[in-house]
Amino acid sequence: MLAKTSEIPEGGGLVLADQGVVITQPKPGMFNAFSSSCTHAGCPVDNVSDGTINCNCHGSKFSIEDGSPVSGPAQTPLPEKPLIVAGSKISLG
Repeated sequence: MLAKTSEIPEGGGLVLADQGVVITQPKPGMFNAFSSSCTHAGCPVDNVSDGTINCNCHGSKFSIEDGSPVSGPAQTPLPEKPLIVAGSKISLG
Protein backbone atom coordinates (compact mmCIF):
# COMPACT_ATOMS: atom_id res chain seq x y z
CA MET A 1 0.00 0.00 0.00
CA LEU A 2 1.27 3.45 -0.94
CA ALA A 3 -1.30 5.63 0.77
CA LYS A 4 -4.87 5.87 2.00
CA THR A 5 -7.42 7.71 -0.10
CA SER A 6 -7.96 10.11 2.81
CA GLU A 7 -4.30 11.22 2.54
CA ILE A 8 -4.75 12.55 -1.01
CA PRO A 9 -6.43 15.98 -0.95
CA GLU A 10 -9.18 16.74 -3.48
CA GLY A 11 -7.80 19.03 -6.17
CA GLY A 12 -4.26 18.19 -5.04
CA GLY A 13 -1.94 15.33 -4.46
CA LEU A 14 0.85 13.72 -2.50
CA VAL A 15 4.47 13.21 -3.54
CA LEU A 16 5.89 9.90 -2.31
CA ALA A 17 9.56 10.52 -3.01
CA ASP A 18 10.84 7.18 -1.67
CA GLN A 19 8.48 5.31 -4.00
CA GLY A 20 9.15 7.61 -7.00
CA VAL A 21 5.49 8.41 -7.46
CA VAL A 22 3.04 11.28 -7.07
CA ILE A 23 -0.65 10.49 -6.52
CA THR A 24 -3.29 13.06 -7.39
CA GLN A 25 -7.04 13.42 -6.88
CA PRO A 26 -8.22 15.98 -9.46
CA LYS A 27 -11.91 15.21 -8.78
CA PRO A 28 -13.56 13.48 -5.82
CA GLY A 29 -12.82 9.75 -5.98
CA MET A 30 -10.65 10.03 -9.13
CA PHE A 31 -7.03 9.07 -8.42
CA ASN A 32 -4.02 9.19 -10.76
CA ALA A 33 -0.39 8.23 -10.33
CA PHE A 34 2.63 9.59 -12.16
CA SER A 35 6.38 9.27 -11.98
CA SER A 36 7.82 11.83 -9.58
CA SER A 37 10.83 12.49 -11.86
CA CYS A 38 10.50 15.71 -13.85
CA THR A 39 10.72 15.07 -17.58
CA HIS A 40 12.89 18.15 -18.10
CA ALA A 41 16.05 17.26 -16.18
CA GLY A 42 15.08 14.32 -13.98
CA CYS A 43 14.79 16.29 -10.75
CA PRO A 44 12.19 14.95 -8.32
CA VAL A 45 8.95 16.91 -8.22
CA ASP A 46 8.47 18.14 -4.71
CA ASN A 47 4.93 19.37 -4.16
CA VAL A 48 1.38 19.58 -5.48
CA SER A 49 -0.49 22.87 -5.22
CA ASP A 50 -3.01 24.98 -7.13
CA GLY A 51 -3.86 22.08 -9.46
CA THR A 52 -0.30 21.35 -10.56
CA ILE A 53 2.54 18.98 -9.73
CA ASN A 54 5.58 21.21 -9.24
CA CYS A 55 9.30 20.82 -9.77
CA ASN A 56 11.36 23.49 -8.06
CA CYS A 57 14.58 22.70 -9.97
CA HIS A 58 13.62 24.70 -13.06
CA GLY A 59 9.99 25.64 -12.44
CA SER A 60 8.15 23.02 -14.48
CA LYS A 61 4.50 22.43 -13.59
CA PHE A 62 2.35 19.47 -14.63
CA SER A 63 -1.42 18.93 -14.65
CA ILE A 64 -2.80 16.82 -11.78
CA GLU A 65 -5.34 15.38 -14.25
CA ASP A 66 -3.08 13.88 -16.90
CA GLY A 67 0.53 14.79 -16.04
CA SER A 68 0.86 17.07 -19.07
CA PRO A 69 3.22 20.06 -18.84
CA VAL A 70 1.44 23.29 -17.90
CA SER A 71 4.45 25.62 -17.70
CA GLY A 72 8.22 25.67 -17.43
CA PRO A 73 10.87 24.06 -19.56
CA ALA A 74 9.39 20.53 -19.47
CA GLN A 75 7.79 19.55 -22.80
CA THR A 76 6.90 15.92 -22.05
CA PRO A 77 4.16 14.69 -19.67
CA LEU A 78 5.03 12.85 -16.48
CA PRO A 79 4.76 9.11 -17.20
CA GLU A 80 1.57 7.62 -15.80
CA LYS A 81 1.83 4.70 -13.39
CA PRO A 82 -0.83 2.01 -12.98
CA LEU A 83 -2.85 2.50 -9.83
CA ILE A 84 -5.14 0.24 -7.84
CA VAL A 85 -7.67 1.74 -5.45
CA ALA A 86 -9.25 -0.89 -3.23
CA GLY A 87 -11.55 0.60 -0.62
CA SER A 88 -9.45 3.20 1.16
CA LYS A 89 -6.09 1.73 0.10
CA ILE A 90 -4.03 2.93 -2.86
CA SER A 91 -1.25 0.82 -4.37
CA LEU A 92 0.60 0.54 -7.66
CA GLY A 93 -0.81 -1.94 -10.14
